[in-house]
Amino acid sequence: MEHVSLPALSRVAICGGTHGNELSGVWIVREMQKQQVEKVGSISITTVMSNPRAVEACKRYMETDLNRCFTDAILSAPVTDVTPYEVRRAHELNAQLGPKGSQEAMDLVCDLHNTTANMGLCVIFTTFNWISLHIYKYLKRITSAPVRLIHVDVPLSDAHSLDSLGKNNLSFEVGPQPNGVVRADIYNLMKEALDHLVDWVQEFNSGITFEGGEVEAYVFEKSIDYPRDPDTNELTAIIHPQLQDKDFILLKPGDPIFLSFSGETVKYEGKELYPFFVNECAYYEKHIAFHLAQKTILTIPSVSVEND
Repeated sequence: MEHVSLPALSRVAICGGTHGNELSGVWIVREMQKQQVEKVGSISITTVMSNPRAVEACKRYMETDLNRCFTDAILSAPVTDVTPYEVRRAHELNAQLGPKGSQEAMDLVCDLHNTTANMGLCVIFTTFNWISLHIYKYLKRITSAPVRLIHVDVPLSDAHSLDSLGKNNLSFEVGPQPNGVVRADIYNLMKEALDHLVDWVQEFNSGITFEGGEVEAYVFEKSIDYPRDPDTNELTAIIHPQLQDKDFILLKPGDPIFLSFSGETVKYEGKELYPFFVNECAYYEKHIAFHLAQKTILTIPSVSVEND
């Protein structure tokens, strides 16, 4: 695969509190702001508390999910007196970190998230970019815990997450951690990954060539809802004990996935896929019991910074 030269990553945004009750990122950003971390080597760093009202209330969001508000359609719509707070905030963040898809946008946006699911450290990206893939490859080699890559393949215009504001973008998703709680092990793992990200960017900007190769990725395929009563829409079953905490363990036809409140087992029907975000607290309202992904191998080129 032919070598790729890419522009320097001079401006990096680190965002926490996009969901106000996911506290690892909240406290990392608070600490960085307390320490006035604005410049690291060749990098100008912008720290952002994405959803300050939700952080203050320790809620995921106030009116609507901020991390679903960054599509082109939402960002181009007029703001009125009845526009939800998070949509207003998305417009503000687009002005600060973007505009999305423009040359003025941040070179790299990293958004920090927690999950209640047993997913460990995951790198999630939507728009395909070599920078995010190389950061993942670096993290996988150097981080003290396993690292997984999740790719949600959508056009940039439809990408709804905050990190899509950057020219290059990724999110860290780290768990399990309950909402409104800070666990030291989860905080430290996220902080370690973020420190490694900054190290990689500095090395990239210095002119180091990062060799290409193959990386393993989980490519989102579909979501599975809980069984529900057709009349009331209430749950009739919950995640089966044999699936609980089994994120990224291959799910095969016939495997138990739900246990009804009356004690009956619901088995999986479909092709072999990998579950993740299993029993995520925030996804009950979204009618998602878990996501399913295919595991694939991506080939990436060697990269280095462009010469001036």
